[in-house]
Amino acid sequence: MKAVVFDLDNTLFDHSGSAERALRGWVGELGVRPTDELISRWFAIEDRVYDAYLRRELTHQGQRRARLREFLPVLGREVPSTDAELDVVFEGYLKQYRGSWVAFPDARPALEVARGNGWRVGVLTNGNTAQQNAKLEAIGLAEYVDVVCASESLGVSKPDPLAYQRVCDELGVAPADALMIGDNLELDVLAARAAGMTARHLDRSTGHGLLDLL
Repeated sequence: MKAVVFDLDNTLFDHSGSAERALRGWVGELGVRPTDELISRWFAIEDRVYDAYLRRELTHQGQRRARLREFLPVLGREVPSTDAELDVVFEGYLKQYRGSWVAFPDARPALEVARGNGWRVGVLTNGNTAQQNAKLEAIGLAEYVDVVCASESLGVSKPDPLAYQRVCDELGVAPADALMIGDNLELDVLAARAAGMTARHLDRSTGHGLLDLL
């Protein structure tokens, strides 16, 4: 093995935990009690709308606005009539989200093991290039990563085989010499294997973590 490629959200970076903390704070600021049901509705909307963004049906900012158009009525709040007003509302959530960013406790140790093995380290993530790089910087992991490939800059998203080939190209290794690790069985494991990589599934619900997969 010459390189390891990690997914970012919910693999190295605790997106779900960060987003839930942010959402509870933001909803509270809007004068609504942040119930578990509301949190579930937000994530269901996020998943559906973000998939549309990855299919290039929405811009990154457009998917944020689409989330609010669905979610604000759930809160009993009026939906602003202009994109600019929607952006101001979403910034309230973003401020909370950025303030909640955190890495999983095993993320840094796993990256240190990978570097100690002499492997090149990459991140392959479906998302906005600037935001994904900002996450790595904020949670103190950027210095351990040689290459970050985000779908926005790649022009393709996981599970497109080109996404895995391009991160390997950036790392200077053949797919057969690279290991992919991530929490999404389809995107980070099955599709990576189909592209010629070794891949291992991170399932934290079993009590296993990143260090068990290296």
